[in-house]
Amino acid sequence: MYIPKHFSVSDENIIHEFIQQNSFGQLISVDQEVPVASHLAFMFLPEENKLLAHMARINSQWQQIDNQKVLVCLNGPHDYISPSWYDTPGVPTWDYQTVHIYGEARCTDDPETLKKLVDQLSTIHESGFEKPWEIDYKESMLRGIIGIEIDIQDIQCKFKLSQNRSLEEQQKISAKLKARGNSALAQSIPFKSEDN
Repeated sequence: MYIPKHFSVSDENIIHEFIQQNSFGQLISVDQEVPVASHLAFMFLPEENKLLAHMARINSQWQQIDNQKVLVCLNGPHDYISPSWYDTPGVPTWDYQTVHIYGEARCTDDPETLKKLVDQLSTIHESGFEKPWEIDYKESMLRGIIGIEIDIQDIQCKFKLSQNRSLEEQQKISAKLKARGNSALAQSIPFKSEDN
């Protein structure tokens, strides 16, 4: 991924937090020179340097990715930035946050591994509910999915948040984004220029 220096993020804590908060993304691979993508929920295990996910067995992508290199793209808030918001001349652009994760995938249909994976993913996402769903499914349901474990080899993080604009322009951009209803992106703008 092309990342100008002022948009690059290298702080491991910030990257890990972003991955945890934006864990739904695209698993991208290449099959006979044709790009293939699946949209999946991922579970990040930083201490093991792994991503876990599962997909429907009927999705043929899993048959091509076992022991192959893959790319996972996780995107955060994003929005159009109008040059009318600048004090100095500019062009239309887009502000966004993204992480690209490269690694080698391994696929499994082992029932115990799948049960553990689905249990962990469900527990994470059910934890915020007043009455979480109690994990209850039949083994036949597990036969309909394939587990994916990705050994992470590289993580690239890019937060393009108007860091190349003045502090005053960043504050104006943030206010305009908030007025448009994109508070998440508005709050992400760091309020400092590339020279600070």
